[in-house]
Amino acid sequence: MPTNAHFYEPSRGHGLPHDPFNAIVGPRPIGWVSSRSAAGHLNLAPYSFFNGFNYTPPIVGFASVGYKDSVRNIEATGEFCWQLATRALAEPMNASCAAVDPEVDEFALAGLTPADSRVVSVPHVKEAQVVFECRLTQTLQLQSAAGDKLETWMVLGEVVGVHIDPTLLADGVYQTAAARPILRGGGPADYFEISQDQNFKMYRPS
Repeated sequence: MPTNAHFYEPSRGHGLPHDPFNAIVGPRPIGWVSSRSAAGHLNLAPYSFFNGFNYTPPIVGFASVGYKDSVRNIEATGEFCWQLATRALAEPMNASCAAVDPEVDEFALAGLTPADSRVVSVPHVKEAQVVFECRLTQTLQLQSAAGDKLETWMVLGEVVGVHIDPTLLADGVYQTAAARPILRGGGPADYFEISQDQNFKMYRPS
């Protein structure tokens, strides 16, 4: 690290034109989550904090800054679906993040088709090439190092059903780049697309 590296303590401000945190911790997979309220209203929304956290059973999770409809719905019903955000679905995905009333159906707003799931009762995006059907395992309200409660909730769910478009399988092996997945970068509008020419192989030491 050079001696003239920019250093800051987040609690004191970053001293830059824009907070670099999101750009540094990125690009990140997108938590494109469908849920249904207790009253039956469908919800579809993307979250920029998302990842997988366990292999067996498979567990995924996303964080919601604010107690939003997705968190409320999932806590009420115990179910949700995650859909892979791809370059072909970038515009509908972005449309689904509009700030609208809970009664508004983001599937319709984004011009997407809700499809029945196999295991859970929450529908998924028919146009998506990969879908995880999930059951809630826990929700966590995050807190600071000082123990202060934050207005951010983490939702974790066990993947109980997986849909994969057969065009993404080659000899039974899932091809990550084939779907052209998109990832969230920093700033208000930065995204990155995965393509095969970015691939390189590196094996663990034996």
